[in-house]
Amino acid sequence: MKKILFAAACVLSLAGSHPALAGAQPFLGEAMTAAFSFCPKGWAAMNGQLLPINQNQALFSLLGTNYGGDGRVTFALPTAKPIVTATGVALTQCIALQGVFPSRD
Repeated sequence: MKKILFAAACVLSLAGSHPALAGAQPFLGEAMTAAFSFCPKGWAAMNGQLLPINQNQALFSLLGTNYGGDGRVTFALPTAKPIVTATGVALTQCIALQGVFPSRD
């Protein structure tokens, strides 16, 4: 069962939101699970790190201070629960720092 879940996670990561394979930019703030130990360019690990608002205004407009930060100078990325494969390897969860601003229409 765990092997099936790992395979599904890899397929979702590769087919769903990886910008190089999708052929288009991801949505700003989109989350993905990667089957490797790093986040691709334009993505950041979902580990609760603080980011400066003045360099990430669009992402701040989506996330606000829901995950932390002071709301004046900084805001925080979400912290994702670890996903571990059947072999004990931790998958990396990333959030898009660049991309298309999502529309409600």
